[in-house]
Amino acid sequence: MSIIIPANSAVGGGFDVDNSLRFYSDTYLTNTFGSAPTLATKNTFSIWFKRSILGTQQQLMSANNNAAGFVINSNDTIAFYNNSGPTSGQLLGPRLYVDPSAWMHFVFVFDSTQGTASNRLKAYINGVLETSFNNTGYPNQNVASAMGENGTNMKIAARNQNDRIFEGYVAETAFVDGQALAADSFGEFDEDSGIWKPIDISGLTFGNNGFYLEYKQSGTGTNASGMGADTSGNNFNFAVTNLTAIDQSTDTCTNNFATWNPLDNFYQSNTYSEGNLQVQTQSTSFTYNSATIGVSTGKWYWEVEYDAKSGGTDQPMIGITSTQPTANDNELGNFPNDFAWYTDNGTGYLSNNNTYSNVGFNAYTVGDVISVALDLDNNKLYFAKNGTWEKSGNPESGSTGTGAISITATASTPLGVYFPSVGDATNSQNATFKTNFGSPPYSESGGETDGNGYGNFAHEPPNGYYALNTKNLAEYG
Repeated sequence: MSIIIPANSAVGGGFDVDNSLRFYSDTYLTNTFGSAPTLATKNTFSIWFKRSILGTQQQLMSANNNAAGFVINSNDTIAFYNNSGPTSGQLLGPRLYVDPSAWMHFVFVFDSTQGTASNRLKAYINGVLETSFNNTGYPNQNVASAMGENGTNMKIAARNQNDRIFEGYVAETAFVDGQALAADSFGEFDEDSGIWKPIDISGLTFGNNGFYLEYKQSGTGTNASGMGADTSGNNFNFAVTNLTAIDQSTDTCTNNFATWNPLDNFYQSNTYSEGNLQVQTQSTSFTYNSATIGVSTGKWYWEVEYDAKSGGTDQPMIGITSTQPTANDNELGNFPNDFAWYTDNGTGYLSNNNTYSNVGFNAYTVGDVISVALDLDNNKLYFAKNGTWEKSGNPESGSTGTGAISITATASTPLGVYFPSVGDATNSQNATFKTNFGSPPYSESGGETDGNGYGNFAHEPPNGYYALNTKNLAEYG
């Protein structure tokens, strides 16, 4: 189990990005350029994204029937290409991008007016000009770009053939027609943390065919109210394919939320979806899944919906962990630093240190929402079923710990932090969990937030408890 501190965590104040879109399966945006470009020999494409599914070929952007694009290869390297004129333009980097917890920023620059061939295509990664490539190809001087031509198309999160769908989150996407801009036109390094972060780009001159996608509108039409709305002033609005309101997320490059971590898939082949907020366990072994954000201090709240099961045995587990599983027969609750609410055929137990204790928990079943309140200031853990705290618990009772489970202090655990965790204790069942760390993968009518206004929860978080995101971590973690 890796202790993940997200790449965009704990940045200072300044410009905030409020929304992203969560892409998966067959979702994407598309539009067609309807005018001549400002300058066909220069343009800049900028995009912020966070990956979910690794090890598959995925397209973040494609244009002109795939003549230009930005692709993540199945080996998790990244390639940029803009095939114009007699010489193809391509940059294929050697680096691997396999952190599902981190928001990343890429800028792809085309400028065929440059006399030096290597200056005609440039790629910036998190503010730094990339200079190491496995393969390179540069267009001839003064040829027109394959992006932004009149009558050609562009897709976000898919190839023009409607395949290679990107799985993950996309925010702050811009195309500047007629200018070759460096990364500092779109972001800056935080003076305290050194982390690359976005800046306000609304004042840029985007050019005839430029656009700026903030993903802040809630509609689905190809207009100014749609999630693919262009806010540059050009009204280059993208059509939304198979995206709905639940796919608009508050998980962004300025406030990174926890998800499940597919890299912690040690001895199992669990299936992750919905931006890594849904996990389906496999039926051939016991399972153990943890989140991308771990905490050692503060008070934290999240919700898990037990969504589905297959097989005759019903043994889901919801809780926390600070231990790395060591074998495929390990389950959540095997170790002294695991604490899980375990349901077995209609009876609820606490699972800890490979012991199942009847501590007065009720059973839960498919459709129930389990709230978890983790108090690391007092080393207490609370569970609720559909809004009612088990054992008449009171998460606001502090050191008294009314109805709480007493847990090991993080300083005494192997990892020094606790992670949200789910799993099942059977090798004959698939269990599916949908998790709400504050930006849920399902329609939520509760609309409850934490004290900082973050989240969209079914039930009200206890006073003083916060959603697992980097803004709250910077303040309370």
